Amino acid sequence: MNKRHISIGALIVVLTLLGAGWTSAAPTELSFPPTSSGWEKYPGSPVLGGSLGTCFDVAVLKDGDLYRMYFSWRPKKSVALVESADGIHWNKPIIALGPAETGWEADINRPVVVKHDGLYHMWYTGQSQGHSSIGYATSTDGEVWKRESTRPVLSADQPWEKIAVMCPHVMWDDAARQYRMWYSGGEQYEPDAIGYAISPDGIHWKKPMDHPIFQADPSHSWEQYKVTACQVVKHGDQYLMFYIGFSDINHARIGVARSPDGISKWERLPSNPIISPTPSQWDADACYKPFAIYDSKQSRWMLWYNGRHGGVERIGLATHAGEDLGFGNH
Repeated sequence: MNKRHISIGALIVVLTLLGAGWTSAAPTELSFPPTSSGWEKYPGSPVLGGSLGTCFDVAVLKDGDLYRMYFSWRPKKSVALVESADGIHWNKPIIALGPAETGWEADINRPVVVKHDGLYHMWYTGQSQGHSSIGYATSTDGEVWKRESTRPVLSADQPWEKIAVMCPHVMWDDAARQYRMWYSGGEQYEPDAIGYAISPDGIHWKKPMDHPIFQADPSHSWEQYKVTACQVVKHGDQYLMFYIGFSDINHARIGVARSPDGISKWERLPSNPIISPTPSQWDADACYKPFAIYDSKQSRWMLWYNGRHGGVERIGLATHAGEDLGFGNH
């Protein structure tokens, strides 16, 4: 996500924020436990970052026995790739997709990668001149990528989307023979809500609704301001959405909701948020952009996310034993 201010407290904290050459008083902020509903932060986190600089907004593909993580690498303005046998220890990054002089993608970030029909498909966020749009590239090996269009495949054209669409998450629906995309729209500095689009080929997208399918809930303080950057997983007969909730522009946590169709009737987990900042740690200021995979062999969920402490974001891991996330059967 973007560089943000600094604030965290055990109960209610009022801090003076130190930004890039300016100061601002932080709003009061309620504290939440670092994890909830059976989630545990991996004690060796962060698992990626450090000397690499700011790493954020990941997508993880389980490719056979290999984990492939595509992440936003801010110093390179690119999407990078790292690989791991266990999801914890990662090799050195390579640039998967970098900026292009097409007028809309001077900075590349916030990807999702899908393997389908023998190809790797990447939808990514391109940013330039205060706007964000979504592009599309393909690869035969997941490392060398070819843009399928010099123009965005999805742009802001609805009033609620304002100046930015970003953070795509895509899955292939075999029954409907189409790609389904959940994306965030609104402001450039943190979008506002989550929208939905469909496509037969990954290039030509249609937005069935002219409004978001998932919005901030003012009745829950931790996500009263914005909801963004979701991942949607088809799990059993439900669609699970892992998402970021903002209590205000500077404070973010991770929650989960479910829906019977991935579009409507969203039910939030009663014990949300599932992951919150840990004071004085690498994610002390905010927790962003979840990406979860259920490992049936080990009967556990693995969830990667980027945490912020100061002006740097790094990637960490949280796990959940067992398949049941706590919704119950109702």
